[in-house]
Amino acid sequence: MSGGTRHPDPDQPETARAEPGPDRAAEPRPDPATELRAGRSGRPRTDPVDPVDPVMESRADHATAAEDDQDPPVRPRPEHTAAPDQATPPRADRAAESGTEQPTGLFDLLGVAAVLLEADGRIDMWSPQAEELFGYDRAEAVGQYAALLLLSPENRDAAIELFAEVMETGRGWAGAFPVRRKDGGTRTVEFRNMRLTDHLGDHYALGLATDRSTLRRVERDAALSARLVTQAPIGLAVLDTELRYVAVNPALAAMHGLSEADHVGRRLGELFPDTAFQALEGSMRRVLDTGVPLVNQEVVGRTAADPGSDHAWMTSLYRLEDHQGHTLGVAKVAVEVTDRYRAAQEAERAQRRVRLIARGSARIGTTLEVERTAQELADVLVPDLADMAAVDLLDSMLRTGRTDPGEGPPLFRALAVKTAYPTDAAGALVPPGRLTVYHAGHPAAQSVRTGRPVLITHLDSGEVGRVAADAEAARLLARAGVHTDMAVPLIARGQCIGVMGLARARNPAPFDADDLELACELASRAALSIDNAVLHQHTRSTAEALQRSLLPRLSPHHPGLEIAARYRPAQAIGEVGGDWYDVIPLDGDRTALAVGDVMGSGIAAAATMGRLRTATSTLADLDLDPARVLTHLDRITLGLDPYIATCVYAVHDPRLARLEAASAGHLPPVLIPSDGPPRLLDLPTGTPLGVGGVPFESSTLELRPGDQLVLYTDGLVETRDDPIDARLDELLRLLSAPSPSPEDTCDRLLRELRHPAGHDDVALLIARVLPLGS
Repeated sequence: MSGGTRHPDPDQPETARAEPGPDRAAEPRPDPATELRAGRSGRPRTDPVDPVDPVMESRADHATAAEDDQDPPVRPRPEHTAAPDQATPPRADRAAESGTEQPTGLFDLLGVAAVLLEADGRIDMWSPQAEELFGYDRAEAVGQYAALLLLSPENRDAAIELFAEVMETGRGWAGAFPVRRKDGGTRTVEFRNMRLTDHLGDHYALGLATDRSTLRRVERDAALSARLVTQAPIGLAVLDTELRYVAVNPALAAMHGLSEADHVGRRLGELFPDTAFQALEGSMRRVLDTGVPLVNQEVVGRTAADPGSDHAWMTSLYRLEDHQGHTLGVAKVAVEVTDRYRAAQEAERAQRRVRLIARGSARIGTTLEVERTAQELADVLVPDLADMAAVDLLDSMLRTGRTDPGEGPPLFRALAVKTAYPTDAAGALVPPGRLTVYHAGHPAAQSVRTGRPVLITHLDSGEVGRVAADAEAARLLARAGVHTDMAVPLIARGQCIGVMGLARARNPAPFDADDLELACELASRAALSIDNAVLHQHTRSTAEALQRSLLPRLSPHHPGLEIAARYRPAQAIGEVGGDWYDVIPLDGDRTALAVGDVMGSGIAAAATMGRLRTATSTLADLDLDPARVLTHLDRITLGLDPYIATCVYAVHDPRLARLEAASAGHLPPVLIPSDGPPRLLDLPTGTPLGVGGVPFESSTLELRPGDQLVLYTDGLVETRDDPIDARLDELLRLLSAPSPSPEDTCDRLLRELRHPAGHDDVALLIARVLPLGS
């Protein structure tokens, strides 16, 4: 019982009321209804009248009725009510000391009022909540008849009958009554009334009352909350402070593929051991500890609802607290976003494909070298698409430029291999440069034979031999964990020139149709680059062979001269060009020296060079001075349109110790005097051969024994990054150093001046003057 103080009867001594004698105990109890009516008819009493606990309407009868303070009273169905626990509950601030749990705030929310009535209907106790609900303070209410104080005349008879029934039978009742407040207003109040008996056998009536509109609002909110949770299409759950499920709505149960009962009392990590859910459980703990909500965390994993594929949920977490700030647990809200997640995955795959193709276009085919182009392809594939890759070319393609392998299984030459990480599987890949024959069932052999890709989505350890070159390779691949494989033909200009093999081991995802399509796209682009490189290699080999066949074989004896010469074809992207040198014996112990450069490259340039060299030899026999020889060569070159050429032509006469020379747009020769530093000869430059209409001039200078003449083409000194004057200075610096022979000088100049990947041919001719007859 709360709040009120028992009001003593002024007509009886307190001691008599506390310890009644036998005569009093034996007295028959007055009828409660009679006493109430007597009080209602004007029984003398100075105490204020307090309302009897209003009779409440049956909740069942009013479940759907609108709130109405003027509703007529309805006799409720009596219900047996257990005697309330009369122990005073501990205060909230002493709950921890007493070991009890903290109180809920529902009573405070409802504002439940307690009123204690004596058997005659007078108010004996009046709680603070009753003061707030009815408007009368304790002094105004205690001692008053409840019916007279709180009820309108038209409602008193029904209330008195209900009160009498409770007091006679001991059965409680519940219902709603319109109550008259002190301010004159009327409020519908819902009651719970019960009879109490003290140790003397005296009966009292305890009434618990609350405003019906407040109660209905709480009921409505609870019902709406329950409906909201059960009917919500999103997943909702409540977990306690130990992160065990307390409640789960049907939507979340369906997401998890487990019943609501299977959730209750269990933790998320117990239901799903996936690392993604364990991480979410860690987030729950942080939210519980800090109170900081977590909003829209994406969780991707697999549940019992669909264990075969990943699903995605956008999950929010927040801490639940009661109105006193006590932590109740964590609430979880989950919205399935699997469709959006999969769409994002597809978009990412598409972007990855675009990026990979773009990177392949930029990185594959940067040179016309077959091996390097194949390695560029492997570098693009690993690790973005595969854990390991191998590129093989038909050996017949490399040797002859034809794809016909002849009879028997095709012979492959490995060009490139690449692995994403150090692995034993690298030993199972055929190393670059090695020849190999794959068995008929190998994906590479099938792919080349049919011209179609071969995709193997799953390989168990017993099937790895299918993709291995031999038994040892199969053992290494199995130990590395290779589980998926594909072979893609390299098709260029309608012909299959080789195959590209891909495999995954650490990457757990098997190759799928999208991966195969991407690999085929890259293979198609790379195949054309490889085919171009093969064609270039064959063309270059042919041109180099032609070039070398057209160059002279130097005689070991030249009157008054020691001669050394070198020819180096272009490397890297450049083609073999039309550079040449020539040493032509003439009458009278004279020797013609020539170095030239046909502008252009390839077989046609080499052929043009051969024609010019033949014409030079023919003109040299006519005993013409160098300027006249260049004039005739100019006319010949005009007929070889569109080619032009540069040339230095000189004639050495040992008897006169004289050199006569002329230049057609060529770099100046270098003279190395026996007693001084090297210098560039100041010859009239002239125009290149094939321009026509410009006369050439000859220059004469004396040569003494020990002097050296260096003739060269621009491939020796020109670079893409350095000015030509700086390079010519470097040439003079190198020639300043003593050298034992022209042969040594040739080797030193090529070693110091020419880049290993030179983009132009080099022709170099060095003649050292000797005493005549030596």
